[in-house]
Amino acid sequence: MRDYAEVIGDPITHSKSPLIHNFWLGRLGIDAAYQATHVVPEALGDHLAARRGDPRWKGCNVTLPHKQAVMPHLDRIDPTAAAIGAVNTVVREGDALVGYNSDADGFLEPLRPVLAQRHLFRIARIIGSGGAARGIAHALWGQGFTLVVIARNPAKAEALLAPFDPGHVHVGALADLATPTDFAFDDRVGILDLVINATSLGMAGQPPLSLDFSHVPPRALVYDVVYAPLETPLLAEARARGLPTIDGLSMLIGQAGIAFEKLFGTPPPRDLEADKELRALLLR
Repeated sequence: MRDYAEVIGDPITHSKSPLIHNFWLGRLGIDAAYQATHVVPEALGDHLAARRGDPRWKGCNVTLPHKQAVMPHLDRIDPTAAAIGAVNTVVREGDALVGYNSDADGFLEPLRPVLAQRHLFRIARIIGSGGAARGIAHALWGQGFTLVVIARNPAKAEALLAPFDPGHVHVGALADLATPTDFAFDDRVGILDLVINATSLGMAGQPPLSLDFSHVPPRALVYDVVYAPLETPLLAEARARGLPTIDGLSMLIGQAGIAFEKLFGTPPPRDLEADKELRALLLR
């Protein structure tokens, strides 16, 4: 009987987490397993109560729709997760269940080289106001960014930005992005501009994000959290225009790596060869 961890959600069959975590467990020779478990909302409390009584259970990752609903069932919540208002990793620590959020640091991981540089000003345009956008906003606020949240529902964007200094946050309307703008950007030298799609728009089976690139500053870095397909219409156009891009697998693997270390007590193998092999597996 091996130790194990899991990812819980509703639905759950789409999750890539078992492939990622079992790949790392195999690489490290750890005799443990990672599985996906379908948990409907009304069964969440009973599921966690049962897992508390299983000494083999190391913890779980949490996906939709449980990232907020899981919080009252935990004994402690990490300050970062509390500030974001969502938990995506639950770890057994002694007799306690502790909630963490690895999305924020996972999002930042591929940005570390550019964040290590000095900038006169940093501004991020975050498209979306859901759970992913919330974690991203907190991550970037900690890196000195002015935040613009662009959403279908301005009230949701305003609520997301409420914890931050009102002098450094702005709200925009998603519908406006489809219409060309005549705003005159300067050359942006010394400025770090990010444009981030934190919605499901552009995902397989979803409509593309309607974005006229006149809204994208010159030299902006375009980051899409969608990873199926890996090259979304947004990223394809950004690359065609010569803009730097980051795809959704970068965040997926980054946040999984943080969770893996918390669940199994050791960092995953993240050398270039291992990451390349893992990406190839995820794209099959």
